Amino acid sequence: MNKVFGDAAAALDGLLHDGIMVMAGGFGLCGIPEHLILAMKDSGVKNLTVVSNNAGVDGAGLGLLLETRQIKKMISSYVGENKTFEKQYLDGDLELEFNPQGTLAERIRAGGAGIPAFYTKTGFGTQIAHGKETREFNGDHYVMETGLVADVAIVKADVGDTEGNLIFRKTARNFNSVMATAGRVTIAEVEELVKPGELDKDKIHTPGIFVQRIIKGTNFEKQIEQLTTREYAA
Repeated sequence: MNKVFGDAAAALDGLLHDGIMVMAGGFGLCGIPEHLILAMKDSGVKNLTVVSNNAGVDGAGLGLLLETRQIKKMISSYVGENKTFEKQYLDGDLELEFNPQGTLAERIRAGGAGIPAFYTKTGFGTQIAHGKETREFNGDHYVMETGLVADVAIVKADVGDTEGNLIFRKTARNFNSVMATAGRVTIAEVEELVKPGELDKDKIHTPGIFVQRIIKGTNFEKQIEQLTTREYAA
């Protein structure tokens, strides 16, 4: 089975339909599948439900899909860096399912592991628990959260091989690796693509069985979400 596609548009071909759920890996602007996001924007697909830790920033990452109003709903944890997101949400044009960050990560991991639901203390007694089942275990109260499975998961890895085995770099690992397991179809874009057997087996984070399509990206933009500098003492 050939998993390698020539570019992002080819890798997404036949998978995009209005109204699907998409998982988009990354943390802030770190480790985002930027070529796949741009190809998704260019496809014109709309009414998307997107699962992502945040919604990018204005003009970058998932912010591109917000600007074109292709996203109907976000399932997210942190959305404080995007003015477009803020305006659309406050205007009632964008739905938001807000999750504590650890809960979001576990919902994705559970979906990838075939676990339909789990209980967590996080959010009990707050608006997060509104309308959800709660139970008591050993004197402590818990909220039931459901696992998440997406129609398409798009992730970014540092290195991959042509069989889909992936290695993520540092912070880029945290949501990309779990999302790769929770997509009915997972597409990975990588900075370096090697032949099978060239990766150190002990360093592989995501086995190729979870990845159906893969592309080698070029000209990645190393954007900084918030640039903070300080003057050094003389």
